[in-house]
Amino acid sequence: MSNKLNQKHPGKRVQHKELAAGRWAKLTFVEQMANIGSEVERALNWKAKGNSDYARKAFERALELIDLTLEATRESCRLKEVARLRECLVDYFFGTNQFISDERLWRGYFSHFTYAARKNH
Repeated sequence: MSNKLNQKHPGKRVQHKELAAGRWAKLTFVEQMANIGSEVERALNWKAKGNSDYARKAFERALELIDLTLEATRESCRLKEVARLRECLVDYFFGTNQFISDERLWRGYFSHFTYAARKNH
C-alpha cells in the first residue's frame, strides 16, 4: 500500500492524506462527525456481512478521523465527547462491549450529524 507514514505518529500509516495535511481542521465539527460516521457505517456494514478484515480496515479509518478531530478540537466539551466516543467505539469493535452498545445505537448517533451536515450544504 502506498500510504505515507504519519509524521505525528511514526510507524502509523495515513489513510486520509489530504485531511491529515490540514484540510480536516477546516471542516466544521458536524462535518467531521458525519465523516467519522460514514466510516463507522462502513465498518458496521462489513461486520454484518461477516467480513472482519474489511470491517477492521473501515474502523481503522474511522479511528484515524477521530484522532484528527481530537487534534483539531479546542473546545473541552467536544474533546470529552470525541474522546469518549473513541473509547466506546473501540470497546464495541474490539473490546468486551462493556458499554453495551449496538449497531442501532451507532447508526442513530451518527445519523444526526449526517443530517445536520447535509442540511447545511
